Amino acid sequence: MFEPRQPVYQWGQRVRALGDLVNDGSFPDKPADAMLVAAGALGEIVQVGTHVETCTPVYLVEFDGQLVVGCFEEEIVAD
Repeated sequence: MFEPRQPVYQWGQRVRALGDLVNDGSFPDKPADAMLVAAGALGEIVQVGTHVETCTPVYLVEFDGQLVVGCFEEEIVAD
């Protein structure tokens, strides 16, 4: 088992999507592979958790005040 990696970003921090974020099946009301958030979109971290299998941080990011998407560190950057 891996030691959990400490998060780089914190709750309430503003971030931008580094690339287009697409549906991985987490949004059943949207088609698979549908674009959820365009690259460069601004969001705010509303929760920080840990991916159980890899012990890596997962960030719930609210984009446009309405859509919350789970992101890994390599998918976002501090604004």
